[in-house]
Amino acid sequence: MPPVRLIVSSFFAVILLGAVLLTLPIMSRSGNATSMIDALFTATSATCVTGLVPFDSWTHWNGLGQVVILFLIQIGGLGVITFTTGFTLLSRRKLGLRELQLATENTAGNAMDIYHLVKIILTLTLSSELIGAAILALRFVPKFGLHGIWISIFTAVSSYCNAGFDILGFEKPDNSLIGYANDPLVCIPVALLIIVGGLGFIVISNIYFAKLSPLFHKKKPTSLNLHSSIVLRMTLILLVIGTIGFLFFEWDNTLEGKNIFQKILTAFFQSTSARTAGFASVDIASEHDITKLFTVFLMFIGAAPAGTGGGVKVTTFVVLIATVISVMAGKEDTTLHHRRVEKGTVYRSLAIVTVAILVVVCTTGVILSTNAHPISAIDALFEATSAFGTVGLTAGLTPSLSAISKFVLCLTMFIGRVGPISLALAIAIKRAHNKGAVLPEGKIIVG
Repeated sequence: MPPVRLIVSSFFAVILLGAVLLTLPIMSRSGNATSMIDALFTATSATCVTGLVPFDSWTHWNGLGQVVILFLIQIGGLGVITFTTGFTLLSRRKLGLRELQLATENTAGNAMDIYHLVKIILTLTLSSELIGAAILALRFVPKFGLHGIWISIFTAVSSYCNAGFDILGFEKPDNSLIGYANDPLVCIPVALLIIVGGLGFIVISNIYFAKLSPLFHKKKPTSLNLHSSIVLRMTLILLVIGTIGFLFFEWDNTLEGKNIFQKILTAFFQSTSARTAGFASVDIASEHDITKLFTVFLMFIGAAPAGTGGGVKVTTFVVLIATVISVMAGKEDTTLHHRRVEKGTVYRSLAIVTVAILVVVCTTGVILSTNAHPISAIDALFEATSAFGTVGLTAGLTPSLSAISKFVLCLTMFIGRVGPISLALAIAIKRAHNKGAVLPEGKIIVG
C-alpha cells in the first residue's frame, strides 16, 4: 500500500474505532450513550492530538472512557512520529535510495533500519512521559492521593503528545490548567514536555548523535544539521516572541493581579501551548481580540516536522519566508544558512501553506454560517485555526457549535494532522514519476 494511503487509512481506522467505543454507555459517567457526532469529535480530537472537546473530559467520561481517550492520544502521537519519519524514509527508498536512512545529515551520518528507528522513538516517548509523570506526581499525589497518579500519567502523555486534554474537571469543569497557572511545578514540566514532543524525533536524534553521543565516547561533538538548526532556532524565537507578545497584549487583562514572575510564567506557558498543545492557563474567551489574532498566527505555524505538534510546521514557514526574501532580492534560488534549498522543498512549502489557508478560511465560513447564535469572526477563525493546527485552544465555542460545524471541524482536524504529511509525500512521489519530462515554458504575468 502506498505510504499516503496507509497514513490516511490508519488514522481513519483508529478514529472510527475510538468513536464507536466512546458511544457505548459504559464509557460515560452518567451511564448513557454518547451521540455519534460527539463521540466522533472526541475521538478525532484525541487521535489527531488536538484537544478540542464537546464537553469536559472528566465530567462526561468515566475512568474507562478516559483510558480510551488516553490510548487514542498515545496512538495518535506515536503514529504521527512513526508515519512522518518512518514512511518518509520508506517512500524515499521506493524513489531509488538503497539504504533506509534518515535524510541527509539527520543523525550526523548514522544510518539505521526502520525497526531501530521505531525502537528509539518508543524509548524517547515513553521515557519522556514517565519522567514528566513522576514530576507532576509531586504536585498531584499529595493533593489528590492515589488518584493523583492517574492525573499525572494522563497529563504527561497529553502534554508530550501535544494533545491538550485534561481530567481536572472535578475541580472546575472546562478550566484546563487555569487553576495551576501560577504553579511552576505543573506549568514548567508540562511546557517542557510540549516542547520536546513538538521538536520531533529527527531533531532530538540529531542532538543525541551530534552532541551527546560523542561525549560518552570521548569524541569531539559535531555540528547539528541544517534542519535541526532551523527548528531549534525558530522554536526559541517563536517562544520568545510569543511570551513577549502575550505579556504586551494581556498585561492589564488576563494577567492582571499576578506578580511579575507569575505573569512571565503564564505568558511563557501560553506561548508554548499556543503553537502545539492547547492547554490553557488563562481564560481564552477573556483575551483581547488582538491577542487571539496573535495566537492564530502561532497556531498556524505550529511545531516541527516528525513531532507531535501540528500547524504548517516551523520549517515550512522558514522556507516560505526565505523564498519571499530571495525573490525580493532578485535571487533565482532560495537560500538558508549559505545553502540552496531544493526546488521540491520550496514547492511543497508553498502547497502546504496554500492548502492550510484554504482549509482554515472554509472552516471559518462554515462556523459562521451554520450556527443559530451569533459568533464573532475572530472567535470562528480562532476555532478553525486551532482545529487545523491540532492545537485545541478555544474561546468557548466548541460545546455550543452545530452538528455540521462539529463535523467540519472533525475534517479540519483530520486534514491538519495527516493532510500536510500526505500532500508532501504525494508531491514527492509525483515528482519522482515525472522526473525527466521537460515541457515548453509558458510566460504568465503575475503581481
